[in-house]
Formats: sequence, structure tokens, C-alpha cells
Amino acid sequence: MKKILLIDDESGIRESLSLLLKSEGFSVTPCENAVEAISHVDTGRNYDIIISDIKMPALDGIEFVKEIKKRDLNPIIIMISAYATIEDAIEAIKFGADDYINKPIKIDELILRIGMAEERKHLRKENIYLKSGLDIKSDFDGIVYVSKKMSEIIELSKKASQFKTNVLITGESGTGKDLIANAIHNNSDRNDYSFIAVNCSAIPETLLESELFGYVKGAFSGADKTKHGLFEEAHLGTIFLDEIGELPMTLQTKLLRVLQEEEIRRLGDTKTTQIDVRIIAATSRNLEEDINFGKFRDDLYFRLNVFPIHIPPLRERREDIEPLTKHFLEKYSKLIKHEVLEISDIAMNKLTNYDWKGNIRELENFIERTIILSESETINNIDLKPDNTSEKNVINNWLETLSLEEAKNEIEKEYIKKALNQTRGNRTKAAELLGISRRALLYKLKEYGDSVG
Repeated sequence: MKKILLIDDESGIRESLSLLLKSEGFSVTPCENAVEAISHVDTGRNYDIIISDIKMPALDGIEFVKEIKKRDLNPIIIMISAYATIEDAIEAIKFGADDYINKPIKIDELILRIGMAEERKHLRKENIYLKSGLDIKSDFDGIVYVSKKMSEIIELSKKASQFKTNVLITGESGTGKDLIANAIHNNSDRNDYSFIAVNCSAIPETLLESELFGYVKGAFSGADKTKHGLFEEAHLGTIFLDEIGELPMTLQTKLLRVLQEEEIRRLGDTKTTQIDVRIIAATSRNLEEDINFGKFRDDLYFRLNVFPIHIPPLRERREDIEPLTKHFLEKYSKLIKHEVLEISDIAMNKLTNYDWKGNIRELENFIERTIILSESETINNIDLKPDNTSEKNVINNWLETLSLEEAKNEIEKEYIKKALNQTRGNRTKAAELLGISRRALLYKLKEYGDSVG
């Protein structure tokens, strides 16, 4: 429901116009004068439309428009008056009003003028968006970016799509590794066949081998029929192995054989099956460090890392935040069916200067939540400051009483508690926030027991 702030010093006009506008489906806040109206605005309430008399005591309509424009708000402003001259109307529009109507007000004409003003506003915004210096690109499978860093990544991805070469995509959680992998497949000569995505950290280790390679009837208790694995499902297409760093060592050996021989063996089978699959892997881990600690095979790493693509975190390409924000505004306004298509300069500046540790995924979730909570078509006020006072106090206590190892364990516990709280106990999502695998999180929960419950 669109919100209207109505200002007129004549009570009869306020009451009658309020009733008529409410009958048309608007929410109306009537005010006797401009000073009262400004106090409503300054409490943080957002209004989609302001209808104001020009001739008013204390603060007239022209001065009121000037005050509204100082506040980085962007409502539709329609001026009304029985006595104002055409010069007054022109001056009001000059200072930011969208339209002007003479009294007595006809509700049909007012609704028409509101609609026309909304259309003009939409076209202006679209024109500014297109002509702004952003030069937004989305030519590679709809990936939104403006930064030079992402331009270089897109060019690399385009080249990779032309060959069957194995690709290893690295980058922090939430940077869009899956989007790049999908785009490489969609722009390759394999795009008529399957793109199979596998999150190696989301499937329990006991099931992962059978999921990847399949099994034959009777291979184990409950295997009442032969099942194709995901590698066979991806035959002639692409398999995307996300979080490849979480793959157990036993499966790393089998994956290496797939890469070397282009064949798989189902669980319980005595023969191999030839496959033609393009492999794209991704990880948020430092695999070279894992190799040094004996957690990842170096020969598998070199097989996967033929064509490396590293996606930098959002905080290292802040110029992408604005186009991504506008993209998510449009996307979720349509999905949620709650039109919020604008964001104030002040709010955008806050978003751009925020570090987004969860990268694009965190930004997208924030915009979706903001649209749901928004009471206006424009986002003006956002709060990105976490309340970490209690954490600081806890850390200060640890510094006084704990050894280094104890402090490390306590910090881990606090982070796990916070992640589980934010995800309402969803362990998979909590692991993503923490930047670890689900399996690693389950291990930590078992290690710390009730102290993180």
C-alpha cells in the first residue's frame, strides 16, 4: 500500500481528500501544516507521495519542498492551491515538485496526475541508470559487474569455455564461483548436455562415493538396483565439483583416475565405464596449504588447476556493489511483488563502504530482507553496524584469564554460536557463514559439546 503525506491548513479539505484517497487504496497521513509534516518525515517514516498546499502559514509549500529535497528523499510531490499563481506553480516545480493541481480537487484527476508522475519518475530513473557512468555489463550469462577485475575474469572464462580444459575456480564463499562455472558450461559446445553441480561438503562422506560413481545391484545392503552416478549423468556435459577441498583422500585418488583415464567404476562393479565429462572444480580453501599439511593430493591439484580462475572478494571490487544492488532490487521486487526500485545516495554509500564478508551472497540476502521490511518504494535508512559490545567485553576477559589455546577455543565457540543463531540452527548455512565445510562444523560441535548448543 502506497503511503501519502497530505498537508493542507483547511480541515475540510484534509478530511475529504483523505477519505477519497483511502477509498482508492492509499494509506494517508494528514497534516495541518508543513512544520508538522517535516516532523513526520524526520521520524524516519517513508512516504511514496506528498500532496501539499502551496499557500500555508509559518512555512509555505515552496519552502517545504526545499526542506524535503535537503533530506535525500525521493517521493512524488504534487502541489495544490486555490490561490497560487502560475508563477508559484513554476517555482514549486523548479525546486522539485512533480506536478501542480488547482483546487477544487477532482479525485480522478489527482489519481491520473499521480500515475503520470510515477511514470515520469520511472523513465527518469531508467534514463539516468542507462546513462550513468556505470557501464554495467551482463553479456556473459547474465553476470552483473562493472569492475576491471571482473572484466578480466569474464574474458578468462570465455576463453575457458571454448575448450575441455579442467578449470579450478578459487575465491571466498559467496563470490559467485558457481555462476562462473555455469556460464562456462552454457557458453561451451557442451551446453546441449547436462551441467551437474555437486557440493562436496554437503554430501556425507559415506554417501559421496556412490553419488559420484554410482553402484550396481547388490553392491551393499539396500542396493536393490543399479544406479548411475553423477559422473555418468554428466556424460558429454560438465560436472561442477564445488568445495573440492572437502573431498576425502580416498575419493581424491578415485577422482584422479577419472581425470587420467576418463573412466569410472561403480561401487561393486568389476568393469569400468568410459565417460566424456568436462570437470570444473571450485574451492574457498587454500589447496596449496592443504597439500603441505597432507590434506590434498598434489597430483590431483595439478590436474585440476590447468586453467585457474580466482574471483576476488567484493570488498576488493567495491565498484560492483552498486550495480549488484540495483540488480537484486529489481529481482526481488518482482519475486516478492513489493516494488522497491530505488535506494538513496546515503544508503548506497553505506552499502559500498561495508566489507561484505559473505560477499555477493550476503549482499543479496541483505537486499531481499530489506525489501521485505521496506514500507516505501525507496530505501533510505539501513543499519549495517553489528552490535559487538558484548563480544569485546568477553575478549577482554579472555585476555586476562586464558592461555592462547584456550582463547582460540573460546573464540571458535562464540563464532559457532553466532553462526547457528543467525541461521536458526541450520548447520549447512552456518558452515557457509563460518567459511568451513559442514563436516568440519559437525566435528567442532562434537568436540565442544553442550558449550555451543
